[in-house]
Amino acid sequence: MAKEKSGFHFKNKHKSGYKLDDLCMAYPDLSPFVFENKYETKTIDFANPKAVKALNTALLFKHYNISYWEFPDANLCPPIPGRIDYIHHLAELLTTSGLTENIKVLDIGTGASCIYPLLGQAEYHWSFVGADIDESSLQYAKKIVKVNTLENVIELRLQNDASKIFEGVINAFEKFSASMCNPPFYKSEKEAEAATSRKLKGLGKQEGQVKRNFSGQLNELCYDGGEKAFVHNYLYQSSMFKTNCFWYTTLVSKKDNLKSMYLSLKKLGATDIKTIAMDKGNKQTRIVAWTFLTIAEQKQWNDKL
Repeated sequence: MAKEKSGFHFKNKHKSGYKLDDLCMAYPDLSPFVFENKYETKTIDFANPKAVKALNTALLFKHYNISYWEFPDANLCPPIPGRIDYIHHLAELLTTSGLTENIKVLDIGTGASCIYPLLGQAEYHWSFVGADIDESSLQYAKKIVKVNTLENVIELRLQNDASKIFEGVINAFEKFSASMCNPPFYKSEKEAEAATSRKLKGLGKQEGQVKRNFSGQLNELCYDGGEKAFVHNYLYQSSMFKTNCFWYTTLVSKKDNLKSMYLSLKKLGATDIKTIAMDKGNKQTRIVAWTFLTIAEQKQWNDKL
C-alpha cells in the first residue's frame, strides 16, 4: 500500500501538516486556540481537548464538505488525519480486489462522531451502515447525518446485544464491500488512564492538568480483555457471515496480536489475510483484512449485487 515518508497514505490531505490560517477561516471557533510557539510557528495545545476538537472540526469543514459536527465533549474526538488514512488504505484494498462501484461499508462502533461514514462518503462517495451499542451516541450521529443531508447514503443501526457484533445488524442477504472497525484498545479504565498519563507527559503536561486530549467514554476505549479479546471476538463472529462481506477489516494497534489473529482466521476458514502497515511518526498501527470468499465467489461478487 502506498505511503508517504511521513507515514501517511499519499492521498492523505494532511500528510504535510495543517494550514491553521485557512482552517480558522473555515471554522472561526478554532481561532482562540491558535498561538505562536517559541519557534514562531502557529500551533494549538494538543493536550487541550477543546482545542483538539476545534481543530478536527475545522478539518472536516475545510476539506470534507461537512457543515455540522456536534457531539458531547465526553465522547471520543477522532483525529481526522489518522481516520482518513484508514479510508484511503481501504479504498486501495477494494480497488485491487476489483471493487470500484456500488461500494457499501459497514462501520462497527461508529460512535457519536460518525467519522468513518462522513469521511468515506466525502472522499469516495461510498454508502455506509454505521452500528453502535450506545443509543445515545447514535442519536448524536443521526443528527450529524441529517443536518449534513446524508440520510440517503448513511444509515445508522443500534446493536441491542453488546455481546454481538454482526448478528442483529447485518440482514440475511445483505452484502457489504467491507467492514471496518477501530476497536477499544484498553482492558480497563486504569490502563487507559496510565496510557493518557504517558501521552500527556510527552506533551509536557502535569498529571491531573487535563483528562484525555481526545476524550472518550469507557465503552469507546475499554473492553474486557482489551484489544486482543475484542478483535478475536470480531473475527470469530465475522466467520458466521462469510458471504455477507467481501473484506472484513479492523485496526490493530498491538503487533503482538497479529500471530494469534492469523492462526484463528486460518482455522475459521479465511481464504486470504492481509496486514497493511500504517506508521505515523512514533505511532505504529496496522489494518488487518481478511475474506472468507473463494476466488470464484470473489469474481462473481459484483454480478450478485
